[in-house]
Amino acid sequence: MEFSLINETIQHFEGDSVVVFSNSSVVFDDENIQKLIALNHFESKSGKVLLLSLVSGFKSKQVIVAGLGDAIVTAKDYVKALSSVSVVLAEIKAKNLMIQHVEIKGFDEPWVHKITAKVMHNASYEVQKVGGDNKSSSRIEHIAVQSSMDNTHALIQGQAIADGMSLTRHLGDLPSNICTPSYLADTAMSLAKAFKLKCEVLEEADMSKLGMGSLLSVSKGSIEPAKLISLSYQGNGNEKPIVLVGKGVTFDSGGISLKPGASMDEMKYDMCGAACVLGVMRAIAQIKPNINLVVVVSALENMPAHNASKPGDVVKSMSGQTIEILNTDAEGRLILCDALTYVKKFNPKVVIDVATLTGAVIIALGKHNSGLMSNDQDLADDIISASKVALDGVWQLPIEDEYDELLKSNFADMANIGGREAASITAGCFLSRFTRDYRWAHLDIAGTAWVNGDKKGATGRPVPLLMQYILDKIKK
Repeated sequence: MEFSLINETIQHFEGDSVVVFSNSSVVFDDENIQKLIALNHFESKSGKVLLLSLVSGFKSKQVIVAGLGDAIVTAKDYVKALSSVSVVLAEIKAKNLMIQHVEIKGFDEPWVHKITAKVMHNASYEVQKVGGDNKSSSRIEHIAVQSSMDNTHALIQGQAIADGMSLTRHLGDLPSNICTPSYLADTAMSLAKAFKLKCEVLEEADMSKLGMGSLLSVSKGSIEPAKLISLSYQGNGNEKPIVLVGKGVTFDSGGISLKPGASMDEMKYDMCGAACVLGVMRAIAQIKPNINLVVVVSALENMPAHNASKPGDVVKSMSGQTIEILNTDAEGRLILCDALTYVKKFNPKVVIDVATLTGAVIIALGKHNSGLMSNDQDLADDIISASKVALDGVWQLPIEDEYDELLKSNFADMANIGGREAASITAGCFLSRFTRDYRWAHLDIAGTAWVNGDKKGATGRPVPLLMQYILDKIKK
């Protein structure tokens, strides 16, 4: 799918389709459109779509009228309209189309172009079925966006973000017998080769020498060897890098603290944090900005076996701190803590970890916002600001001493859980014990990384959020 900007009226576009937008205050200059809207009793509600064919005065075969709701158009209304348009385009099998310019309250024209490219390209993502021919049903080849300005860079950014989301979604949707820790390592090496990045993969023996007893305590019940993957993009000399750390549990059975059988198949998505940071790296490498970025992935399986960790075991982390494992299903923090110690070697500007860490965050925030915790309020504010621009929501939760005290252990420096109360927050407090040497934020994406039900699949979040954060840093 290709995107371009075009400075012409929608009536003169000679492609298959044009998209025009309608809200409660719009009166179309084109009387034919206005009459057809009235004839079809079309209400310009957000997400509603009207398909018109062979409209007099238009060179395109189809005119798609997309509702935007109220007179003042919001960003969410615009995205909802584009999503509805993409469904219609799939049905009519359009190859090329033009999208009318629209003004969004609080956002400039480059943002509109970026979000248009991101939403439309992301809408074309299709799950790759194992063993199928996987021929794409999407026929859209080219989308022209109406504009009187040259904002091509915004289209490029939007498409790169969508490409990163596609990689993230693809890795998340793969079954765990294919997307193993070794598969994630191979994916990172392929990215390094394609985009001339630096890649390093540590094996279990390497991690053992570094003292990563916490991480290795999780992987030892699986026949799949753990991998610690780092991928580096250098676009700004010796500047300190932004470091992203992704949780990559390619399947989480819960270990000895075995999960219930219902919906356990969705635990293939427990590596979506890893998939996300790899997706961000792909997008960054594609647009080649003036910044340094490192992503680190802890990749492994959490399985029950005769040698698996047991509740009550005590392990020693790379930092030297000891951990009493009270629940083997609270494994994400056990693998992240060693990765968060390891990343100090990169002398990071900031570190952001991304993890499907706790089911409790879904109880707290549902499926709309990712949980955010940080040891630096300026960093948290920057992430919140980026989330609003990217329409990829977060909600900040506290990490205070009162919560941290819930991790006390009689047998180690800390326990790996703090009980049912504030379980997402105590997980963040646990991680914060390993991040005192740098500015750090934690994103709990257990509620936002995938959807279940009939439309089960990875979402690609929070790639848009992290990309916006990085792009904001470049501007500053």
